[in-house]
Amino acid sequence: MTKTTNQLDDFAITLPITQAARIAAQQFANRQPNSQKAEQVRLNTLAVSVVNDYLQMMEVATNLTASDSWNPLMQLCGDVADLEVPSVGRLECRPVQLHEQVCSVPPETWEERIGYVIVQVDETNTEAKLIGFTKKVNQETLPLNQLQPIEALIDRLEQLKTSPVDALVNLSQWFVGQFESGWQTVETLWNSLEARPAYGFRSPVSTPDTTLSQAEAVTRRAKLIDLGIKIVDQPVMLIVEIAPEANGQIGVRLQLHSTGNQIHLPTGVKLTVIDTSGAVFLEAQARSADNYLQLQFRGEIQEQFSVQVALDDMSITESFVI
Repeated sequence: MTKTTNQLDDFAITLPITQAARIAAQQFANRQPNSQKAEQVRLNTLAVSVVNDYLQMMEVATNLTASDSWNPLMQLCGDVADLEVPSVGRLECRPVQLHEQVCSVPPETWEERIGYVIVQVDETNTEAKLIGFTKKVNQETLPLNQLQPIEALIDRLEQLKTSPVDALVNLSQWFVGQFESGWQTVETLWNSLEARPAYGFRSPVSTPDTTLSQAEAVTRRAKLIDLGIKIVDQPVMLIVEIAPEANGQIGVRLQLHSTGNQIHLPTGVKLTVIDTSGAVFLEAQARSADNYLQLQFRGEIQEQFSVQVALDDMSITESFVI
């Protein structure tokens, strides 16, 4: 079954476009090399701003300035309209104009988003409609009549916060270049930290006791882990390295690094590997002079495990399948 345009209007949510959003959109547009690129960036910025306002109204935390859509370099290099939802992932906010029946979705966003919100921007730029939501996209042209009501977005965010199965990180897919939202190269993550005034930049991650050979097909990605008030304005960086081994197993190495001006990890922070039964498999705890923690093990294809980063009574868990 498909929805008609009238049915889409029935469940659309109309919100004003704030003056701050219009100013930001025009400022970003003015930096672009031609009028076509300027219009793309302007509409993307308005769409992201409206979705950001909606989520804040729904008491969902967002990090607008951490999104690629707010990064001048990313605006110039790509068609970016993402919104960072902390501890959940990146939401794509694609703009459409009045009377359009389909939405363009760039292929580079198909594998690294937790969902897609389609936003119809009014010609006067004073209001916008959240037309609907979809969890997955695998084609460049998305018919609007395939969208779910926008309320499905909130259900999706709640599901990702509470369901470890849905948020499972598939490590085998990393070998073919498919990475879940939030997992970036170490270099990209350090560069993003360097650009934020709240963080001082220190030397890049180094691993003097590297045991995985560079000749092997090593794949490495990193993610920021925010322990909130326990480590104010200084998330830690979790690095996951995987490499195939001759016996068919996969070698896994985990590292936890500090960020910002601090060379050492917070004393007492723990890095723990938990098996499918919930038992602790490996664990390391930072002492006063540790600048990183490391755990290493081997696993079988389809084997599941979780990694927990904890300090006192605060913890963040990431779940994986090899």
